Amino acid sequence: MAAVSLSVSTVKPLGDRVFVKVSASEEKTAGGILLPDSAKEKPQVGEVVQVGPGRRNDDGSRQELEIKIGDKVLYSKYAGTDIKLGTDEYVLLSEKDILAVVS
Repeated sequence: MAAVSLSVSTVKPLGDRVFVKVSASEEKTAGGILLPDSAKEKPQVGEVVQVGPGRRNDDGSRQELEIKIGDKVLYSKYAGTDIKLGTDEYVLLSEKDILAVVS
């Protein structure tokens, strides 16, 4: 079996899927206490790096996504598939799992 090398530029989501780079989690609490890796919560904010072509309607046409590359988004806590490429963490989500665009 041949080895496959993945990078952000080689990953193209299908349908209404979105590929999001996860923002770094907080290392300190509001009171200044340092958190170990095991106590950090999974961040729910990230930047969209790739988008799919959109889902198909009943008539066969594509419905464009509301999200575009470069948007910062807030997504559901347990949504998507976690992917690690190098040292960066990504999540592959469906558009319906995105709750808001953060400005």
